Amino acid sequence: MTSWYETFFSGLSVEFWIHAAPPPSPEELNFLQEQFAIQPGKRVLDIPCGAGRHAVPLTELGYTVTGLDISTQFLSEARRFALERGVSVDWRLGDMRTLAFKGEFDAALCFGNSFGYLSRADTKHFLKRLSAALRDGARFVMESGAVAESILPNLVRTRWMQVGEILFLSSVDYDAPTSCLISRYVFIRGAEREEKTAEVIVYTVGELAELFGEAGFIVEGLFASPAKQPFHVGAPRLLLIARKTATPTDLQELLS
Repeated sequence: MTSWYETFFSGLSVEFWIHAAPPPSPEELNFLQEQFAIQPGKRVLDIPCGAGRHAVPLTELGYTVTGLDISTQFLSEARRFALERGVSVDWRLGDMRTLAFKGEFDAALCFGNSFGYLSRADTKHFLKRLSAALRDGARFVMESGAVAESILPNLVRTRWMQVGEILFLSSVDYDAPTSCLISRYVFIRGAEREEKTAEVIVYTVGELAELFGEAGFIVEGLFASPAKQPFHVGAPRLLLIARKTATPTDLQELLS
């Protein structure tokens, strides 16, 4: 069965997100450098990387970056962005669930609400695969506006906005039995119209800490902004810092 995110990111939705989610601010880049706590030249995994809005600036800062995404259109835009900025990034077409790297990366990041795209079982599998891809002590920085403490107190059922030539409309339902946010989107540009649906699993921060612990990580920081304001109920954004401390037992044989 095809998951929604395997086909969602194409057409107008990609064009909209490129304009709605610009490259990181200098403050955000400084935050990532501080949290990675590694020297330029070290390897960083951006997963999923989208149009390269973090991968390209991080490469400009001297890191050796691999960007992985499931969308061919996003990767095409990422390659164009890197070419414009005159940098070389290792772009990979792939699924978060099938990471096959073994102890190759010194840091990793996952921005946007991508972490919640996977099913609960696939999320556990992804974290273990991510743990296997990182060296011991490596840090993982995750951003989300869809953790329970953020999204539920501020839930907006309907909204619309104009981004460039694209009109964006959304309606949102929260399915309590499955803790799933179901969003129905409409993208319109002139005579073009796309209707798409996304489903994001909503975790509490406590559930995230448990998931990360099972995969061999320890959560070391919970922030509401790159200025390192402490995360709190109602904060629109979570920046979670986790450090790999061990390889999960069920992956040790795979890595041997």
